[in-house]
Amino acid sequence: MRAAAFCYPWDVVGDPEAPARLAALGIQQVTLASAYHSTRALTPRHPRHRVVTARHSAVLYPPDPTRWRRGAPRPYTQDWVDSDDPGGPYAEAARALTEAGLEVHSWVVLAHNSRLGEEFPHTSVRNAYGDRYPWAPCVARPEVRAYAVALAAEGAVRPGTRTRGTELESCGWYGLAHLHAHDKTGGVPLDGAATALMSLCFCDVCQEGYATLGGDPERLRNSVVRALEQVWRGEYTPAPRAGGRAGERAAVEALLGAEATALFAGWRDAAASRLQHEAVAAVRQEARRAASEDGRFQVLLHADPAPHRTGANAGTRPADVLGHADGVVVPCPGGAGGAAERRDALGPFAAHCGSGATLAANFTVVSGMGGSPRTLADDAAHARALGATELRLYHAGLASDQDLAAVTEALALAGQAPRD
Repeated sequence: MRAAAFCYPWDVVGDPEAPARLAALGIQQVTLASAYHSTRALTPRHPRHRVVTARHSAVLYPPDPTRWRRGAPRPYTQDWVDSDDPGGPYAEAARALTEAGLEVHSWVVLAHNSRLGEEFPHTSVRNAYGDRYPWAPCVARPEVRAYAVALAAEGAVRPGTRTRGTELESCGWYGLAHLHAHDKTGGVPLDGAATALMSLCFCDVCQEGYATLGGDPERLRNSVVRALEQVWRGEYTPAPRAGGRAGERAAVEALLGAEATALFAGWRDAAASRLQHEAVAAVRQEARRAASEDGRFQVLLHADPAPHRTGANAGTRPADVLGHADGVVVPCPGGAGGAAERRDALGPFAAHCGSGATLAANFTVVSGMGGSPRTLADDAAHARALGATELRLYHAGLASDQDLAAVTEALALAGQAPRD
């Protein structure tokens, strides 16, 4: 199986050993961040630093000022990675990785941007209580969709870098879950159904959308609040994890009723699908305009097969997304205990993957982040049996030396002999 590892430009810029070290893992591709959200990242092998603090969402290249209208949402620049390359840190890292024999694909984060939410507060998702999620731009809003589609095109296709494809993260609805700094939202455990209800948007655009489908926005909002009161009072029995995504959807319907659940799904699924179609089309148009050397530019989405799920791996309808994208990247837990979740995640996509479509199983290989690099060979074999055609490894820059050694061994066992 073809394998790729995720990487940040700051893992490579300033570290001349990084490209060869990555190639030695046995991977063929690096998925390199070109537009990313705020983060604090460890760099355990870099000769110049150990921690990089990306204070806000930003692009790792100089954005084209002619593409972005003043006063409207636009990408932010960064100052935490120094580079003399005219194309910025992304271009410098991409060239170094390409020279090491690795194919480079861009990694573009779309609907996850806290700074955007603070500067343009009206663009954020608002829950049934009126609370605003500044990290989650509402993808039903025209100005948000225009921003995300333009960012997809610009961030994906970086001229002069030999970037051969892209992976679009959070190309759909974002919601309550954020992994925010100093997060204090775990006091009342929320299962997938409760999280879905807390992620429903009631901004003015979404309320108008519900009305166009025949719903009363205020009645819908009240129904969500009433349903969630069971959660806050401890009277709600979470859906069994064994039920997977279908069980979550059934639990949502039990809380809200079939009619309201269908109405929310109709509005939200259509908004997510429109963004996904337009983003993929914009990337393809940009790639044609840039005329990549071999004429091929792969477009994948980080995705979940349950439309009600929100986050980095945005919910999709598998048949829909695989009808226009080249494939998907799907999060998969490692270890024997993750087998059922892998089936639940990969199965719906495998059922709709035609010839040539990419179904990439994404495994966390950082032990300190809950990953299981030592079971990667068995996990990869199981994913392949479920229909996966490629592997993604999260995250080569964050992993310890011991984790990377386990990855190298696993890829060799899987038939991915390390490069000399």
